[in-house]
Amino acid sequence: MTEQNYNPEKGYIALLGWSLNAIEAADKFDRRYVVVAPDWAEAYCTEHDIPYVPWNFERLNDRSVEIAHILQDKGVDVAIPLFEETVEWAGAINSVLMGNPRLFGQAMLLRDKALMKRRAQLGGIRVGIFEEAHDHDDVIRFLKRVNQTLLKLDGDPNDPIHLKAFDKAGCLGHRVIRTPDEVDTIPDEEFPVLMESHLDGWEFAVEAWIHNGKIRFLNISEYVTLGYSVFVPATPDLEKYRAQITAEIEKLIKTFDIEFGFVHPEYFVTSDGTMYFGEVAYRPPGFKVFELLERAYGFNAYQGMILAFDPKTTEEEIAAFFPKEVVDAKGYAGCFGVYPRRRVVSRLEIPEETENHEYFESHELTPPMEETVTKRTAFGTHWGLVYFFGEDPYVMRDLLKHQEELDFYV
Repeated sequence: MTEQNYNPEKGYIALLGWSLNAIEAADKFDRRYVVVAPDWAEAYCTEHDIPYVPWNFERLNDRSVEIAHILQDKGVDVAIPLFEETVEWAGAINSVLMGNPRLFGQAMLLRDKALMKRRAQLGGIRVGIFEEAHDHDDVIRFLKRVNQTLLKLDGDPNDPIHLKAFDKAGCLGHRVIRTPDEVDTIPDEEFPVLMESHLDGWEFAVEAWIHNGKIRFLNISEYVTLGYSVFVPATPDLEKYRAQITAEIEKLIKTFDIEFGFVHPEYFVTSDGTMYFGEVAYRPPGFKVFELLERAYGFNAYQGMILAFDPKTTEEEIAAFFPKEVVDAKGYAGCFGVYPRRRVVSRLEIPEETENHEYFESHELTPPMEETVTKRTAFGTHWGLVYFFGEDPYVMRDLLKHQEELDFYV
């Protein structure tokens, strides 16, 4: 890494968590930065001259003030969370750095899915029915009650309910339950969980950069299949809701008292255009959406995050940094997460039709480590991503959908 030429007028940033893409972006930017990451990152940071403070992000405890003071003594202005697990750390640290204790409470709301839904509800944001479950019986009761509310008759198929871990990112620990029998398959150690009614509708995600309480850039990410594929910008079919989505994000900013930073919420829109709030995260999205945005628009989303978090960012600077949504995109960038479709695999083989498609750009798939594919209990982790880029959103959507029928591991 280069000896950084930073602007002393601008903020000094701490990146919480290890992300090479974020570090590279910070290194090429004009802000002084330091990486706060576990001990195992030390050798790499020393070798590549990356400014580094060792810290293990276990459960928040009395020592969380210690890291805040270490950073304060260095002159750091703001901490930026890069992962779900570092969101409350950023809240704890920023409440010290900025002398604003409410930032810690806000981070806790953004981490706990049950608290988050309650706060959203208080702010007049539409959410489905939700409850906390402490054991299997709670889940069975909730399943029955939801279906009773929906006036289901005996013999009608049940409407599913969703179970999610309180504080895990995205699809981790996410289960769909339709029958009381399926409840027995949940291991005891997964409790307590958040239960939600099923929302029929089109699920999509938003990425919004916020500075001085205002939205500076709002991207709508279109999921083709949740947990498999996403592309940016969205099709005109989803973009037509932009004004409504913007109003929802403004409601979110107000409800959660967000002055600065970055939010990544998920919503459902029903066939009659009603918006339901799913959840919100205060950190970059998974599935390399930041990288897709850079491919589509040419700006670095991590640098955008640094601007949005830095209290010393000026109005002119932020206005000059972000492009105009949709119209400034050079094309559509998408990616597909590959899961092996067979139980036993021996090698990686990219389908010819994928590799020869004009939208195909690259992949980061590796040969299989072992032959037997572990069964996915919940939404598991994909084996790697395949990237596409092109100018027609509908070709992109159909192409991503079609990948689900192909074998990448045989």
